[in-house]
Amino acid sequence: MNGADRLCDTLLASGIDVCFANPGTSEMHFVAALDRKPAMRCVLALFEGVATGAADGYGRMAGRPAATLLHTGPGLANGLANLHNARRARTPLVNIVGDHATYHLGFDAPLTSDIDSLARSMSSFVRRATGPDDVGPAAEATIAAAIERPGVATLILPSDAAWGSVTTDGDARPARIASPPRVEEARIAELASALAAAGGRAGLLLAGTAPRGTALEMAGRIAAKTGARLFEEVLNGRSERGVDRVPLERIPYPIAQATAALADLTLLVLVGAREPVAFFAYPGKPSRLLPAGCDVATLVEADDDIPDALERLADRLGARQSSPRRPDAVPMPAMPSGPLNEDAVSIIAAAVLPEQAIVVDEGLTSGRRFYALSAQGPQHDYMMCTGGAIGTGMPLSVGAAIACPDRKVVTLQADGSGMYTLQALWTAAREKLDVVVIVFANRAYAILRLEMGNVGVTGFGHNADRMLRLDEPALDWVSLAHGMGVEAARAETCERFADLYRSAVVRKGPFLIEAVI
Repeated sequence: MNGADRLCDTLLASGIDVCFANPGTSEMHFVAALDRKPAMRCVLALFEGVATGAADGYGRMAGRPAATLLHTGPGLANGLANLHNARRARTPLVNIVGDHATYHLGFDAPLTSDIDSLARSMSSFVRRATGPDDVGPAAEATIAAAIERPGVATLILPSDAAWGSVTTDGDARPARIASPPRVEEARIAELASALAAAGGRAGLLLAGTAPRGTALEMAGRIAAKTGARLFEEVLNGRSERGVDRVPLERIPYPIAQATAALADLTLLVLVGAREPVAFFAYPGKPSRLLPAGCDVATLVEADDDIPDALERLADRLGARQSSPRRPDAVPMPAMPSGPLNEDAVSIIAAAVLPEQAIVVDEGLTSGRRFYALSAQGPQHDYMMCTGGAIGTGMPLSVGAAIACPDRKVVTLQADGSGMYTLQALWTAAREKLDVVVIVFANRAYAILRLEMGNVGVTGFGHNADRMLRLDEPALDWVSLAHGMGVEAARAETCERFADLYRSAVVRKGPFLIEAVI
């Protein structure tokens, strides 16, 4: 047995059976080991950012890590943007990066780089295997780190550690995972008193595992008992939404709207979340979004036992029997007709959303109405670009579809950010994934036009205008999708879009709709 075999066996023993890969020469022994392990599903990505984004989507939906396989420092660098999103989403992810043989590093071959420093920029844990016998212990430590403190944990695998023989006896061991820490009772009691005293001017900000399952239900009971409002972050990692589920207010992206939404709070309780701040700094605008005098208190950190903390807080408040609020009964707008626009796309997509769909929203400015419109729709999971590094929408969809093959994935994709990781369509076609991609084809970086105004720029000259438009030539998403092996069609009217969308959500396999708006 060599080190690569031991790594595969340790992954499988620990319940990690999917590897999103873009390998190179230094990883060939690991590829050969994967070939000997039919229990491991190997998914090829044509760009490392697709591999890391897909591992993020898989981890968010499966609740356990996938592995990646990247080629030395440059391969890792190509995947860093979506590792950033995974880090901000607190996604468990085992990031494996191959390196030169240890004795070869001193020759400064062309692909030599400081992988450790690159990895540390987006990882909460980095471990380099020192030899074949260290591969097993290094893998165990990396897996445990990814799960215990949910996030990106990187294992650097020198090629001689992969091809060298393991001399230690015994089978691979699963990683030993410690139970999440429980919040001290004193903190529960303190926050119960603070919520009761806030007189309905408190809020709970939910993130991590809090916006779903029993944790979300318990937060709803606490809100019903105390009058507190329930929020989720501007860009959420994953929340459960739809009919009969506890509704959350998403903190708005624009600073003026966010500060207005939070203006009445005297207490904000963080439940696996961070204090909300402005996405960027702007001249004359605040970085903190909370009003002066609003207290911020942490109930539970993202790596603590969130459901347990909320259950104990509900017990302390006597909220177990309280009935959580459900989504308000707001009529869905009438089905639109005529020329297609961004609001019409959101209305139709929300109105015809499949039951138990997984929605991946990287629609940016164009898809902003979908969130509110879908609140009363069928039950679904909702994911966003948590770290703001664009190009995550289609890769997230690939990972989510592999994690949940019995559920339809609906992707709201801005055209500019979609071009960052277009290769995800090829992986979706190869793996026959049940994904519908809706491309908002406004042929512009519309969000950057908005940001120009936010920083005080009131007019565009020739140079700025050309940097914010995606025409001359216009992108042809139907041809791009066909080139990647995905069926696609274009819609320029509401009627055409509705027909295509209704058909796409009831059929199996990947399909792309270019919505020209």
